Amino acid sequence: MTATLRPIFADQLSRGLVSLCDLDRDRDVVLMMEVRGEATHVPHHRKKIAFLFSAMRHFAATLSREGITLRYVRLDDPENSHSFAGEIARAVETLRPQRIIATQPGEWRVLADMRQWKTQAGLPVEILPDDRFLCSAQRFARWAEGRKQLRLEFFYREMRRETGLLMRRDGTPEGGQWNFDQDNRKAPPPGLIPPPPLSVEPDALTREVIELVARSFPEGFGDLDPFPYAVTPQDAQLVFEHFVTERLACFGDYQDAMLRGQDWLYHGVIALYLNCGLLDPLSVCRRAERAWSEGQAPLNAVEGFIRQILGWREYVRGLYWLEMPGYAATNALDAQRPLPEFYWTGRTDMACIAAVVDQTRRLAYAHHIQRLMVTGQFALLAGIAPREIEAWYLAVYADAFDWVELPNTHGMAIFADGGRMASKPYAASGAYIDRMSDYCGTCRYDVKKKLGPRACPFNYLYWDFLMRHRARLEGNPRLSMPYRNLARFEPERREAIHQDATRFLRAMERGERI
Repeated sequence: MTATLRPIFADQLSRGLVSLCDLDRDRDVVLMMEVRGEATHVPHHRKKIAFLFSAMRHFAATLSREGITLRYVRLDDPENSHSFAGEIARAVETLRPQRIIATQPGEWRVLADMRQWKTQAGLPVEILPDDRFLCSAQRFARWAEGRKQLRLEFFYREMRRETGLLMRRDGTPEGGQWNFDQDNRKAPPPGLIPPPPLSVEPDALTREVIELVARSFPEGFGDLDPFPYAVTPQDAQLVFEHFVTERLACFGDYQDAMLRGQDWLYHGVIALYLNCGLLDPLSVCRRAERAWSEGQAPLNAVEGFIRQILGWREYVRGLYWLEMPGYAATNALDAQRPLPEFYWTGRTDMACIAAVVDQTRRLAYAHHIQRLMVTGQFALLAGIAPREIEAWYLAVYADAFDWVELPNTHGMAIFADGGRMASKPYAASGAYIDRMSDYCGTCRYDVKKKLGPRACPFNYLYWDFLMRHRARLEGNPRLSMPYRNLARFEPERREAIHQDATRFLRAMERGERI
């Protein structure tokens, strides 16, 4: 009889996972499941599915080589029930375990399902906290207690102090300041050509998975080829090391830049490895810190990189588990429009959105500014319903799990939480995209024009957004300047802005090409 059944999920591919630490090789069984229910509860990018299934199979092979007994349910197994609950039931019936031990998942929906396993299986179920993060949910809750606003900057400073990353012996930050964000917003110069990231050639097992996904999801979103991603901890570490030595030095300067034909720029593209467990966040941060101390990269680049992991990544996870499940239901700006079809097809004359959707379709990747200030900002200005834009982000990016996607979209990109996370909506006109990218030069719309059919839609949508939400947002001190500017507009100009926005949004709702 099996002593303990130990299920692990696609985002738990770490040998040090807490539910594997006291495993009895003679009596315990690890359960891993490729189930259609998880692959399709949102229409996941096919490259994302292939990445996770391949990483799972490679991890399973590692466990097997250690002599660990494994029950691995493949997607094309004819007995596959295609749900976690169904596979738990089948495993319990076959193996007759005495108990189930699992690590907390990265999604409230899955945790709610797991809490039913005890009743369904008729045996004890223990769900252990995931200790692979640098700040536990309990630690974050203590930090958040009594705070009206949960600002990243203050959380980040505490994490720096706790870990000692980029800290002097006297308790002050290296460089004399906590945050070098002002140095990390350079527009890309003409002809900027960064060194390419390290690409990992798919092995036989990965090619087998790619063929399986192609057969199983023939109409699914996203390209399967090329497939450049690592699927083992060893290869993920090689990819990260290549980033540190070849691109980290310029990461800070150009982390907000966007260029056609330069999909990766100076980004590390390691979030997918961190979020499924192939890389360890603290080790990654310490390696970046060492690159600064050894003179391989400047402080602004290293601090900006560490802030994304030690600060932002830990912060959004803490917020997620603090606020869920009610957080997902908030809709502070009463956004109700359905997601436009061009988020899937890329068929729009807005060059910036077309470029980002095309990159997303090819790679299951776009960097944070493409997500926040292009597709995210458009959803904010156009009033796209939170659940629809959030399901899209969860589906199309290989690094997207609910704990990281939901706060980033709900709180940061579309301000649906009313300011619980961000101090203001991240709304801007087309001028920001023009400054930080080369998208506007090939666009049908003129970013310099403010009104009329040839004007950049971001321009009039921005002002219309401020007018629509004036009662709620005018008192925000960070929006005082744009509202002062808006107050100077003649009534005729405000009416023209509203008419252009209404015309555009109605055309979008009718499915016309815009």
